[in-house]
Amino acid sequence: MQYLQLATVPVDQNDDNLILLVEPTTLDQLDAVLQPTEMIFLRQSVAKGVRAFFFPQANNAVFVRVLEPASDVAPGLEEARLDATKLLCELKNYHVESAIVRTFCPEERALAFLEGLMLGSYQFVNYFSDPSKKSKQLTSLRWAEAHVPQTAVNELNSLVQAVFMTRDMVNEPHSHFDALKLADVALEAGKVFGFSVEVLGKEKIEELKMGGLLAVNQASTIPPQFCILEWRPESPRNKKPVVLIGKGVVYDTGGLSLKSPDGMENMKCDMAGAAAVIGTLSAIAQSNMPIHVIGLIPATDNKVGDRALSPGDVIRMYSGTTVEVVNTDAEGRLILADAMHYAKQFEPDLVLDLATLTGAAVRALGSQAICYMGTADAKVKRALETSGWNTYERLVELPLWKEYGDELKSSIADLKNMGNGPAGMITAGKFLEHFADYPWLHLDIAGSAYLRAANGYRPKEGTGVGVRLLFDFLKKWGAEE
Repeated sequence: MQYLQLATVPVDQNDDNLILLVEPTTLDQLDAVLQPTEMIFLRQSVAKGVRAFFFPQANNAVFVRVLEPASDVAPGLEEARLDATKLLCELKNYHVESAIVRTFCPEERALAFLEGLMLGSYQFVNYFSDPSKKSKQLTSLRWAEAHVPQTAVNELNSLVQAVFMTRDMVNEPHSHFDALKLADVALEAGKVFGFSVEVLGKEKIEELKMGGLLAVNQASTIPPQFCILEWRPESPRNKKPVVLIGKGVVYDTGGLSLKSPDGMENMKCDMAGAAAVIGTLSAIAQSNMPIHVIGLIPATDNKVGDRALSPGDVIRMYSGTTVEVVNTDAEGRLILADAMHYAKQFEPDLVLDLATLTGAAVRALGSQAICYMGTADAKVKRALETSGWNTYERLVELPLWKEYGDELKSSIADLKNMGNGPAGMITAGKFLEHFADYPWLHLDIAGSAYLRAANGYRPKEGTGVGVRLLFDFLKKWGAEE
């Protein structure tokens, strides 16, 4: 995996292409960098509303970006990220592969701009016959700042690396990425970043009687895996762990409730929740975050075959609950429920699950927000929403009213695995709620985990959504604890 890493240089180093980031109130600080005629042109153009400039020099080039003043912090940070993404297109046109950034704006916006440059530089070129011909992005980025916050730079590098790793996992074709490979990636990430990983194979899963995971896996030739990731620093600030659960359906045909061809085309992305959990554990471990976090990943594919789970079947979950399976394409909640029951042994402070769970979430909010719901208290929900704004991985809370649960009543088992159709993202949440006896939040990332077209610094296909959100949330959670 290749990713753009940020380095630091002395503030007076100008031996490369320069990117100058300013606000209208700080234009005068460019006097020491630009020529007098360039400054005259710059001031006149900014007064007319121009915000992007290119000044060719003898041995390099200077790019200037003028950020609009921001009255609200979160939109101001997002504007900086998006401005950086637009600049990447210009850098590519001029074949700029390396640059030094000098910033004349508040540190928070400067870091957001750098984050946008880094996140927008992502490419997945693994399967081209000559990847070098496809790779045309910025490869070297340095920040010239008088008082460089090195901790922030290191944290940004760790976070971007984790997001890229998450995107890579989601983008891997199923022909090269099955449940066994997902477990291998988790094990390798643990070795590289310093968290522990235990993988339970099919024999142990059968011994535990994880009926949901086993049922979804029935038609597969690849055995299921159950991954347990743990980051436990020497002196964690939380007495009880936070548990992250990620849906790991590496490919979803819908089972016998077969998806349409259009619906099945991108189902390699159905393990985006699992990928986000691996990415988040990698980022917090590399950053040595002082908080105890456990990740749980049930992994399988959902295939069609003579042994496949059938609509109308009744299965017994790990918890002992019986479930009438009315739709085999509602499989994610079955494997998540087993993981949620497994989490009870840790007596967690909080459990968050991430899953590309329902098409209803996409229809409700599109790709710009995450549907979420759960039983955690209002303070936790508001903290998560704040992190959503900080990272622009925004969330919209949906209700878990009793009436939605009534749709899951079965005449032959404890539960049905699906409601009657409308508000399917909520009835899916109500199903999962049955298996939670701890503070819990469910994040349906179906809309934002995988895009059919690039959107700013979020690339086409895997976006890595959830990693930045959870990192920001857990960082603040640890500080409060």
